[in-house]
Amino acid sequence: MNTRDEIKQLEQALEKIVARAHEFGLDFYDTYFEICPADILYTFGAYGMPTRFTHWTFGKAYHKMKTQYDYNLGRIYEMVINSNPCYAFLLEGNSLIQNKLIMAHVLAHCDFFKNNAYFQNTARDMVESMAAAAERFRAYEFKYGRDRVEKFIDAAISIQEHIEPRLMVKEERTEERKKKQDCRCKRPETPYDDLWSLDEVKIECTCPSVKQFPPKPEKDIMFFVLQHSRELEDWQQDIMSVIRQEMLYFWPQMETKIMNEGWATYWHLRIIREIDLNEAETVEFAKMHSSIIQTSRFRLNPYTLGLKVFEDIEKRWENPNQEEKRKYRRSGGEGKEKIFEVRTSENDVSFLRNYLTRELIEELDLYLYKKIGYDWKITDKEWEKVRDGLVGSLTNCGYPHIEVQDGDYNRRSELYLKHCYEGKELDVFYLEKTLPHVYTLWGKPVYLETMLDDKKILFSYNGEKCSKKFI
Repeated sequence: MNTRDEIKQLEQALEKIVARAHEFGLDFYDTYFEICPADILYTFGAYGMPTRFTHWTFGKAYHKMKTQYDYNLGRIYEMVINSNPCYAFLLEGNSLIQNKLIMAHVLAHCDFFKNNAYFQNTARDMVESMAAAAERFRAYEFKYGRDRVEKFIDAAISIQEHIEPRLMVKEERTEERKKKQDCRCKRPETPYDDLWSLDEVKIECTCPSVKQFPPKPEKDIMFFVLQHSRELEDWQQDIMSVIRQEMLYFWPQMETKIMNEGWATYWHLRIIREIDLNEAETVEFAKMHSSIIQTSRFRLNPYTLGLKVFEDIEKRWENPNQEEKRKYRRSGGEGKEKIFEVRTSENDVSFLRNYLTRELIEELDLYLYKKIGYDWKITDKEWEKVRDGLVGSLTNCGYPHIEVQDGDYNRRSELYLKHCYEGKELDVFYLEKTLPHVYTLWGKPVYLETMLDDKKILFSYNGEKCSKKFI
């Protein structure tokens, strides 16, 4: 779609879709659409944004996605940016009806970005912030060398998922932070200092004594390292800060994936039904919508699951049965109000915990499965266990919960981390590849406590090799 006449038709269709979306009660920022060729759109998809620093992982993602597109194994029809105003990019070559569906889908995403509680603290000017950060990173590459900067980014992104998105940060003044660091610096640090007791080594310290550092376990490993590592230079602190801020920006999208896609699918279906389509467009729309909500035996489709849950909520609050009227005191006629309320206040974990019912699990034929030996086998179909299994897999966006237990382990400023084990073991290969990166950031030996085969294991890296022992 690139002729002037086609563009005009698309603009006219957009006016009707926006008007219909407003009539349905959707509330979104101004949204600007741009048509992009496949290589540009897939570049945006790989980087997550139209402007961002460069790194080899983005190139890897681009080639994977572009290969799938070239061989017709998958495609990105659009990309939408959570910002004010919102920006959306359409794939060049989409038909008119495809773009109509996508634009309705995008407007619902924008409504979700603007109104969901988990997006309220996200930066709405992230496009500009990422562009400015990318310029600074290029300057660091010129000054310190591309290889050195890239290796440091490798280390920083190895722990980028270990943040606390709801952390309320009270910034310390620079002199206060330096005073604390200087205090810790006076502790014995040479390999032979453990021959002396701390009582015999007089440590002059004007700071209040701290029995434990940090006073309580901290989940935001990135922030802890950024604040307390004495290894980081100013440019490295800037890189870590940028990567953490970008992860904070993407985190709400990760923890509301099912809701967000379900909400967008719910509304594109209803908006497109309300605008005039010819016979060919109706058939094409039905085919495209069916492909979007197509299910798989081995993969959870967030579009389908989110759509079905929202439709079920609307139905149960609009026309409650006698038991629901008695138990929940529902009078009926509240379906639309309820789904807007859910859209505002929930994330995927609470959404499925509160609204995924036995009937939906049976209708969608959901089950738990895992690999036993060389085969994948269904392990459970009991509805509550299936629901709880889905919720568990989405907790913390599916990443392991690891906390900083001690930033002054062995009284040598070594870093002790603990995996909050909840039945899922860490990938040992990945763990042993990550610890050296954490060592790069902290500058001292790093320890990680976890569980393997129901036994406590302590992994460590001392700058030369990774080792483990039972504890």
